[in-house]
Amino acid sequence: MNIKVALVTGGFTGEAEISYKSSAFVYSQLDKSKYDVYVIDITNQGWYGSLGEGEKVAVDKEDFSLHLNGEKIRFDVALIILHGTPGEDGRLQGYFDMIGLPYTSCGALTSALTMNKGYTKSILADIPEINVAKSVLLFENHRKDGVRLVEEKLALPYFVKPNAGGSSIGMTKVKESAQLQEALDKAFDAENTGQQVLVEEFVQGREFSQGIFRNAKGELIVLPATEVRTTREFFDFEAKYVPGLTEEITPADLHVEQRDRAARIIKEIYVRLDCKGMVRVDFFLESTTDKFYFIEINTIPGQTAQSFIPQQVRAYGMKEGDFYAELIAAALK
Repeated sequence: MNIKVALVTGGFTGEAEISYKSSAFVYSQLDKSKYDVYVIDITNQGWYGSLGEGEKVAVDKEDFSLHLNGEKIRFDVALIILHGTPGEDGRLQGYFDMIGLPYTSCGALTSALTMNKGYTKSILADIPEINVAKSVLLFENHRKDGVRLVEEKLALPYFVKPNAGGSSIGMTKVKESAQLQEALDKAFDAENTGQQVLVEEFVQGREFSQGIFRNAKGELIVLPATEVRTTREFFDFEAKYVPGLTEEITPADLHVEQRDRAARIIKEIYVRLDCKGMVRVDFFLESTTDKFYFIEINTIPGQTAQSFIPQQVRAYGMKEGDFYAELIAAALK
């Protein structure tokens, strides 16, 4: 009997459009001789099973099931490919925990924590061989005083970003003080990001993104790193998703010591944060010091054919379908 997989997509933020592209790619890679795959679209308008050609049926939220042709479909596992809230911030994971449905991502607490960039940096700050940029975390009641609080503690240029956002939505690189208030307002007002803003000092260096996952045997596998070189001011939403603006080099040109050091750091991050499934860690390699600087962790990374994780899976010598099968098998254990 085939394993019944709920491929969860959609979401409540602007990242939903990326979720749909990611889930379409994952669906195309899953072995339909092993899995009965049902695409579940979660939006502010409702939760629906997508049955093709525009047909859909409401999800029974009592037990996350579908009623089709007089039959009740209950799932063995949820493959979460929903970027942003509620799939990446722990809300969906908490619900699945309550109804007893296994899933492929980090747990509720880890997911909620890692969506908060400032809190995550605090937990990782003492890991050997990793550095974190100086930063200021601002809450909504700091909005009027934000410029002063930032300028008192940080030196230009700054990166200003929603503390709980993704895909670089609401993010700005600030080169001069006159730009700061507008950048803070943009980050505070980004949709569904909790009205918290993280401001960091700029780190000059090469940017990398690297995946890690736990396979069905329980082994931690670090994938080859990707170096990101963009013609944009920084790796913003357009750089991530508009073809031709960014060069992505997989595997990245790192020497052996740098590769080994990155792998040690990423494994420690995974363990320290109690991660599950696949995650992706973004970091800088500072030009003048050769030090690694943590940027952020993504617990539901993009999964289009061009996304970092599929690139890295292929560079590792693995087929994407086999990779997703490992995630499912690990979740079912």
